Amino acid sequence: MLRKSFLGSCLLPILVFSQFAAAAAYQYIRIGNPNDLQTSPASGIALMGGGSDLDEGFRWLCNKSNGGDFLILRAAGGDDYNAYVNSTCKLNSVATLIISSRETAEDTAVASIIQHAEAIFIAGGDQARYVNYWRNTPVQNAINAHVASGRPIGGTSAGLAVLGEFSYGALEDAPDDADLASKNVLGNPYHRRVTLVRGFLKITDLQNVITDSHFAARDRMGRSLVFLARILQDGWSAKPREIAVDEKSAVLVEADGQGTVIGPGHGAYFMQPNDAPRVCRQSIPLTIDKVSVYHAPEKAHFDIRHWRGEGGNKYSLSVEQGVIHSTQAGGAIY
Repeated sequence: MLRKSFLGSCLLPILVFSQFAAAAAYQYIRIGNPNDLQTSPASGIALMGGGSDLDEGFRWLCNKSNGGDFLILRAAGGDDYNAYVNSTCKLNSVATLIISSRETAEDTAVASIIQHAEAIFIAGGDQARYVNYWRNTPVQNAINAHVASGRPIGGTSAGLAVLGEFSYGALEDAPDDADLASKNVLGNPYHRRVTLVRGFLKITDLQNVITDSHFAARDRMGRSLVFLARILQDGWSAKPREIAVDEKSAVLVEADGQGTVIGPGHGAYFMQPNDAPRVCRQSIPLTIDKVSVYHAPEKAHFDIRHWRGEGGNKYSLSVEQGVIHSTQAGGAIY
């Protein structure tokens, strides 16, 4: 395996490249061809819900790169995706770039690495690190330029959470905090941990959208209803939408906005409020009416641009004083 620290064309047999003076170190671990290959990638978005990785989803993202250079972005962790992606796809190279501080994200060499990738995949972890370290830096600019140029991007778990125009930033979560529970925020939509951010990434088909992962598996419906209500109440959007993907599921979105759901998980949920919340205030349980939901299981399709699906089922959810009510049989919310 070739390990390369990116400094012009210099190859070094080390894992971590430590820069001098005030600049911070970053890690760049690459396997395959040490020289970049310019191909003609195709646009696409892989929205992965977390849990077990889906080979089909990675093959789709690799195919969009047209055999080029595949880059995994992280703020912590290791290079475990390298071997997996390399064994799943035929590519010029697979590399992991770990950008673990704001100082590192300011390094122009780091942005240059991103600029040379044909496909980008943002791994799971802690989305607060992505927001705190990468926002308003050359890294953010390089990712947005990558998407604007028509190149594919994907993300899983925390990496999925930051793909939408709106994101749950997890900015007030401590390392030992449990998952932000629906029951806590339904009773108080302005709970201190409901930290929403906007405008981090600019992906055309995910504008006006908040994305979430591990959805049914971690019972995140209630907190998602709070997120949508907050976006409305805070005046960020008059018609926000949400794409929430369950574990072991993914939505693969083509350049024309047509999405296909894959994986054996519980699929994806496409949600949109019809009206502003009736009650969305500090320390008072949420009340909001008629949030439209489209549940798309495996093999279902959803048109992101026209917000309509095929192969799934529609229903509506309302919240009355913090309690969710569903139009589905038996009151099921998923």
